[in-house]
Amino acid sequence: MPILSVSNLNAYYDKLEVLHNVSLKIEKGERVAVLGPNGAGKTTLLKAICGLVSYKGDIEFKGFNLNRLKPYERIKRGIAICPEGRRIFSRLSVEDNLSIVNRDTNLAYELFPQLRSKRREKAKNLSGGEQQMLAIARALLLKPELLLLDEPSMGLAPIVVESLAEVINSISKDVSILMVEQNMQLASDIAERCYILSSGRITYEGCIDEIDIKAYFK
Repeated sequence: MPILSVSNLNAYYDKLEVLHNVSLKIEKGERVAVLGPNGAGKTTLLKAICGLVSYKGDIEFKGFNLNRLKPYERIKRGIAICPEGRRIFSRLSVEDNLSIVNRDTNLAYELFPQLRSKRREKAKNLSGGEQQMLAIARALLLKPELLLLDEPSMGLAPIVVESLAEVINSISKDVSILMVEQNMQLASDIAERCYILSSGRITYEGCIDEIDIKAYFK
């Protein structure tokens, strides 16, 4: 049984339909990327899984239909998201950002040691890479079975992206990952399979190493 199954999903902002009959599956322990151009509906897909936008269709997690669950109830079921733009609490310290989720912050510092030395600093004073580390660490402190990552490489230097890839690969033994990404290098370093989303529709599903990305982005 897949850990996540999305079937015939149509998602909306008011009356505007953004996703059209989208279906995908993720097996337990699998790493999957959703690729596609800006405006394709990638972030909307993650929001639908989290219950943050209106949709029709079915979303099942570990065989349980999530359609009637509120966002916080989906978190309790084992889904966490690291959103686009990080959404950290900039005026709070690193430690406070983490302890809001879980008072036991040791895992965060084990995964991202450089955050430990800055635990008393306000999050707004961190570099972009450190803020992304904080956002991912905060999501992981929820101890999810499925982690949703929305554009984790956005605005980061290549060397920082490489470091993130190492950490994400290290945690993938314990958590399934669905990642929305524009950076093909990061996606191919992490994901085993991919879906390509274009104009709200799935146009490709398969092994990430076997496709001509440029052709599908035209």
